[in-house]
Amino acid sequence: MESKTNRLHFIDAMRAWAILMMLQGHFVDGLLDPVYRDPGNGFYSVWKYFRGITAPVFFTVSGFIFTYLLIRVPQKGFENPRIRKGIRRGLQLLLIGYLLRLNLSGFFQGKLYKAFFLVDVLHCIGISIMVIIGVYLLTSAMKKWVLPLSLLSITLLLFLFEPMYASWTFSGFPEALANYFTRSNGSVFTIIPWVGYTAFGAFLAVMFRKYHTHSAIYVNAIWLSLITGLCLVYYSSPFFSYLYEWSGFTLFLDVVSNNYLFIRLGNVMIVFAVFMILRQWLVNSTLLRLGQNTLSIYVIHFIILYGSFTGLGLYRFFDHSLAPVIIIPGAILFMVSCSFAALQYDKHETWIKEQITLTKQAGKEVFLRAYYLASQFLILLQDRVLRLLNVSKG
Repeated sequence: MESKTNRLHFIDAMRAWAILMMLQGHFVDGLLDPVYRDPGNGFYSVWKYFRGITAPVFFTVSGFIFTYLLIRVPQKGFENPRIRKGIRRGLQLLLIGYLLRLNLSGFFQGKLYKAFFLVDVLHCIGISIMVIIGVYLLTSAMKKWVLPLSLLSITLLLFLFEPMYASWTFSGFPEALANYFTRSNGSVFTIIPWVGYTAFGAFLAVMFRKYHTHSAIYVNAIWLSLITGLCLVYYSSPFFSYLYEWSGFTLFLDVVSNNYLFIRLGNVMIVFAVFMILRQWLVNSTLLRLGQNTLSIYVIHFIILYGSFTGLGLYRFFDHSLAPVIIIPGAILFMVSCSFAALQYDKHETWIKEQITLTKQAGKEVFLRAYYLASQFLILLQDRVLRLLNVSKG
């Protein structure tokens, strides 16, 4: 363990790095003029490569954190208190994911635009949490090795068969449901294959928890992560080519032709190794707080950049139109602003929630008072009408 609080600080730091990379990645990708997107430019190529690492790292770390918290409690199966918390968290992420795509103007006109039903990071992580919970419950009464094996199998199967299901449009499904499986309607992330990264993160958490008391856990974990990562990056394609030549199965050849999933998984393992190596220096309180408030940062960045609820985001006004001289300082300012706002919310979260609770209570009291007065008025009105009717009959 890293500290008396039983907290793995390198994981929080890693998640902070991933969310900051996501902020600048979304800002640059959404606002940079296509004229400057030159693959031959070394700076742009390096930026694009690291941007491709961000989502796999974020999904993997999310699976790691949730599962580590899930399995470290003594209770097993349905008695585990983290099950209820996890289900609530998963549903919360789904709800927030949809709310961020809600256009209030259309909503008040009784319309839900197609963009509302698109699936993104929060939807996928919410579903991933449910999947991990399901696997945990199904294997809780089995041998201990069944859980990590099941999680690793999910990753391997989703990644290996991606060339097969990538072209499926799931046209027989309602579009809102199909969006969870296919990008053909505009979804950015889908549960296949991205659940594979969270499942792999869950697998790492199980293994880390199993050996957490070992004196050389970090030495062994660093070397295993580096070796696995380098092998996946440089040798996974030759390995699948060999499997194709040996078996004749074209699926292996299809994997080689677009082997981004296994290569990115290798990148993730290398990033894990780097952060474990630097763990003793990654104890800055602000950095760790950023890693613990990624949801707030994500929500704030989505509202500012994409204009959730109003449609008045930076993307609407500067869509693919800015030069690097503006993009670079703009991305830095964007990261700082979103991070600062999230940390301020975290600092005053208790007070904010108290005010919301007080507002709800005040609103409830006003509603009940209005309901009481309206009821009294209707009773009085009814009495007057009945008296008039009786007089008229007389």
